[in-house]
Amino acid sequence: MEDIIYEELNVSEIIRDQNVFRTRDAAKKVIGEISLKVMVNGMELVSVLCLNQYQKELALGFLYNEGVISSYSDVESVAFNDKMLAVTIRLKEGVIIDRQESLRSLTSGCGKCYTYINPLKKSQYKEVTSAVTYPLGKILSVMSDFVTRSTIFIDIGGVHSVLLYTPDYEVLVEDIGRHNCFDKITGLMLEESKMDLFGQAVVFVSGRISSEIMTKIIRMGVPILVSKSTPTTAAVKLAREHRVTLLGYVRENGGYIYSFPERLIAG
Repeated sequence: MEDIIYEELNVSEIIRDQNVFRTRDAAKKVIGEISLKVMVNGMELVSVLCLNQYQKELALGFLYNEGVISSYSDVESVAFNDKMLAVTIRLKEGVIIDRQESLRSLTSGCGKCYTYINPLKKSQYKEVTSAVTYPLGKILSVMSDFVTRSTIFIDIGGVHSVLLYTPDYEVLVEDIGRHNCFDKITGLMLEESKMDLFGQAVVFVSGRISSEIMTKIIRMGVPILVSKSTPTTAAVKLAREHRVTLLGYVRENGGYIYSFPERLIAG
């Protein structure tokens, strides 16, 4: 079945006609949403509200960013069942899932919002030690271009976008949930054996930075995170603790640096 990311619905459009408001029949594209089940070793681990795209990558990235798997080699098999709207994953023998991790339902609006990293998995969320640097001018230029590239948002609306950028490689994904975008990118990098690129990358995001988003960035090992919106105080504290360079309110001509400006150079 082809991935359906929107439906065209019959609606009433409000229009202004010589200072009088009236309605007329219209057709409007409305962004889609599915509840995607992630089945691991025959057990439903989580249900994610998301866009109907990159289902396998979203599931794989979620498992990595949550610390369930350490690499793609932990996975025996992965498949998407379009009738059940479920990704079924079989882990290699010896890869154990903590029963406390199941069963959860994650909303598209970052509903679980961890403020702190699970102490039981602290060892998997290390300081980001990358010494990569980027010119401020380049970051502002890429952000200016990034905000024009969300094709689903331009055509339909209702989605966030995230761009993984290096001078030699980039990938952009969109979803109704910001956190889903980060998981999708992680899943893509796992599948393509490009996880090493995270340490050289800047990640750009269209929405705010919550603590949940920051934990994913820390787990990915990304040194620089740039948002056109605001971070939360919990996200800033995590960025400072784990040595992530965090920028917010970034536009073509400026922005704010909340942590580790050492990776940013004038120019």
